[in-house]
Amino acid sequence: MNIRLSGLLPMAAAALVATSATAAPRGFTVEDLVNMERVGSPAVSPDASRVVYTVRSTDMSKNRGHTELWMLDLRTAGAAPQRLTSHASSSTEPEWSPSGDAIYFLSSRSGSSQVWRLPIAGGAAGEPVKVTDLPLDVESFRISPAGDRLAMSLSVFRDCADLACTRQRLDAKDKDKASGKLYDRLFVRHWDTWKDGRNNVLFSAPLDSAGKADSVPVALSGSLDGDVPSKPFGDREEFRFSPDGKTIVFAARIAGKTEAWSTNFDLYTVPAAGGVPRNLTADNPAWDTKGVFSPDGKTLAYLAMARPGFEADRYQVMLMDVASGAKRTLAADWDRSAGSLHWRADGKALIVDAEDLGQHRLFSVDVASGKVTALTDKGAVGAFDVRGNTVVYTQANLASGAQLFAMQPGGRPRQLTRLNAERLTDVRWGEYEQFSFAGANGETVYGHVMKPWNAEPGKKYPIAFLVHGGPQGSFGNGWSYRWNPQVYAGAGYATVFIDFHGSTGYGQKFTDSISGDWGGKPLVDLQKGLEAAAKKFPWLDRERSCALGASYGGYMMNWIAGNWNDGFRCLVNHDGVFDSRGMAYSTEEQWFTDWENGGAYFAAPDNHERFNPVHHVNKWKTPMLVIQGDLDFRIPTAQALGTFTALQRKGIDSQLLVFPDENHWVLKPANSVQWHRTVMNWLDRYLKR
Repeated sequence: MNIRLSGLLPMAAAALVATSATAAPRGFTVEDLVNMERVGSPAVSPDASRVVYTVRSTDMSKNRGHTELWMLDLRTAGAAPQRLTSHASSSTEPEWSPSGDAIYFLSSRSGSSQVWRLPIAGGAAGEPVKVTDLPLDVESFRISPAGDRLAMSLSVFRDCADLACTRQRLDAKDKDKASGKLYDRLFVRHWDTWKDGRNNVLFSAPLDSAGKADSVPVALSGSLDGDVPSKPFGDREEFRFSPDGKTIVFAARIAGKTEAWSTNFDLYTVPAAGGVPRNLTADNPAWDTKGVFSPDGKTLAYLAMARPGFEADRYQVMLMDVASGAKRTLAADWDRSAGSLHWRADGKALIVDAEDLGQHRLFSVDVASGKVTALTDKGAVGAFDVRGNTVVYTQANLASGAQLFAMQPGGRPRQLTRLNAERLTDVRWGEYEQFSFAGANGETVYGHVMKPWNAEPGKKYPIAFLVHGGPQGSFGNGWSYRWNPQVYAGAGYATVFIDFHGSTGYGQKFTDSISGDWGGKPLVDLQKGLEAAAKKFPWLDRERSCALGASYGGYMMNWIAGNWNDGFRCLVNHDGVFDSRGMAYSTEEQWFTDWENGGAYFAAPDNHERFNPVHHVNKWKTPMLVIQGDLDFRIPTAQALGTFTALQRKGIDSQLLVFPDENHWVLKPANSVQWHRTVMNWLDRYLKR
């Protein structure tokens, strides 16, 4: 496969690092992190003249985020952003009307989440008008290309004849003094929510001349036992209109008794005005999703995995002839997993995103030849939109939260936003560098290092050794609001983070290599990576180091405690697996533990026990901070309690921090501050003495 790098490197962030490294007087703090404005959801107008996007700010007094809509004129360099909404309730999911005279969005300003319409005349915004007035929250939506119909997802009881029935049942449950829930199949709970019998169902409703939706929408996916979009993280990328607005394609997994161990999502089409869904991908028992019609409506592009039960399989780009149903793989030799798809206006190429060697890039894929061309270089691309030849996207790196950029084929990226520049003008960022080394089996493995903000030549600095989760994930050149190396740099720590065997963005074989080997090659990579970093970067003080990780990274802390127990002065374990058998029988998405261990526990117990940390507790001696979200149903609280109990029984210095109101992630601003302060205090205790 011929992959050509176009050389489109945004230099603004790199320049900021170089400038602030000599001028700024302080390091980055957790308070800076939680109070940063966050850009997202770019939506380009039909004529590509403007972009509307979201900006999330933090309200510390209410301990939550708040999102508003903003707009930029793409025709004028340096145009000032225009704020479109200002309300106590957030405004999210912006989408342009086909004529470009209005923006649709979601807001709960009327008391529940409904679709609203914001008129745009001459570049000025009018007053928002409510489009839907339903008894249930609208979860997500899309406007048809003709502007005459609304597709939306609502959470309903599928056996109810109308929306009022679901509303009545929910109200009755609230009044019922009995609290028991009766189940006869999995999922019983998922991510952070106990199942209540409702499904996300896709509906549609016509829009009248005033832009209001019919109050009696028709169900499009209600005959299927599944969620559209999927839970817990599915969104409107899982359903789209055809160019003529007459058809909708959506992704769904039939639930039944096997939902908790199935990854068999299929693509369906259904008439937008109502009808029987038709399965387009019944021939593939693995994951099919994110269908997008070509501009002429003749071709459907979508993402497909090949192996059932494996959530981290490679997403290949597929093309289906709509008339015949014939399918072909596009760019079959491109060994990357695509994330999202947008057609270029001429229908000759697809714009996709994918992780790539520690970066997250945009690519153009030629539909005729399958040739892949990189459009961006360093950094991590997030959400993006394509209209005409204009691509607008968010991009971050290890020294910058996401900013908005625009580009056209053959041109250089143009930075559109500079959020947080003023509030962080006195911050000196930790300088970072990617490196590589010979890891397990002598194979090339990549990692990053970052200096403390106040690093001085000739001095050594204690190390925060960060281990990513997933395990099929990556700690690359991006920005995180949970695990951010700059916070450690701001506290005076050097950081090292390794994309060990199993990480994404290095080819599917590399990603596959962790399955069945959780404590094998990844541990070797971490050991060799830290050793290689210490040799290459003399400012790293290997003798003063602590290891930290969450999810699989938390598992690795427990594994390190018993299998590399002379490696660190301390450990930090967030939501980590302690006992593989307990994990296998209590986690919600059973397909994950099944695949990683070659079968369910009862079918392959030896595989599950091979790298079970619980068998090595007798070798534990390293102090450990254990952190758990009590709403984490992925790695339930019993795992943290088991870890902490083992530490206490063995007399090892340890602490347990539990968040009753957090899931697998710590999301509330005040909790994030507490998390970071507790972690930094733990590191300070062992590394700064």
